[in-house]
Order: sequence, then structure tokens, then C-alpha cells
Amino acid sequence: MDLKLEVVVLPVSDVDRARAFYEKAGFRLDVDHVADDSYRVVHLTPPGSQCSILFGTGVTTAAPGSVQGLHLIVSDIMAAHAELTDRGIPMSEIFHDAGGVFHRGTEAGRVGGPHPQHASYGSFAAFSDPDGNGWVLQEVTTRLPGR
Repeated sequence: MDLKLEVVVLPVSDVDRARAFYEKAGFRLDVDHVADDSYRVVHLTPPGSQCSILFGTGVTTAAPGSVQGLHLIVSDIMAAHAELTDRGIPMSEIFHDAGGVFHRGTEAGRVGGPHPQHASYGSFAAFSDPDGNGWVLQEVTTRLPGR
């Protein structure tokens, strides 16, 4: 059985502002459908991804900004950080975790700069959309066996 994660629903307070932000970040607009004043669906896809985001009016009861820890995998953290910064997306500094691979959901254990050995899965940068939904770039250069 295949189980493919293909859409993540984001709660936002201003649909047009969110759409503009994600398009500025390089996400491709797939759908912007307005049924009526109470229902609008915007669907965008990050470059290179098979999983999209969806937000709008009447699509979720979750509080705007309540989604945290969404990961975008990149092959070069420095280049991705530079491109998003150049696009005007406010980014954290590049960081790694003092304990090794992966990171905590907080700023605890964060050490500035990429992982010292540039270990795959070890370097990160973070940003948030205008509502505070939190994203993390994670550098993956070599997949773990079976991944």
C-alpha cells in the first residue's frame, strides 16, 4: 500500500497576503478557486515537491499560524537560504543542533552555522509565513538507507 502525503492544509487569516507570500517564496500556484464569499481554496506547490499546501476561506477551523515544523528538504542549505533571502523572505540564520543530527522544535540547542561536518540531515534554517506558520529548511545530501 502506498500512502502519499500530497497536501498540507495551512490556517491563514488573510488569503491574498498568504498567496502573495508563498508565490514570492517561489511556490507554484496550482489553483485559486472561489466558490462564494464563504469558500475559497488556494493550492500551491513548492519547487521540486510532490506535496502541496492548501489554504483559503472555509477550509480549516485551525487557528492561523498554528502549524509548526513543516520541513522543506534542500540539497544546498547555503544556496536555498540565499535564494529565499534574495526573494525577500525573512530567514533565521543557518544553524545546526548541538546534539547532532536533526533539531528540536524550539531554539534550545541551536548552534549558529551549518553542521561542522556538513552531515546530511544536520543543517537548518527557519522562516515563518505572515501568520506565523513555521517552516524549516533541512539540508539532505545523502539519504539514509531505505529512504
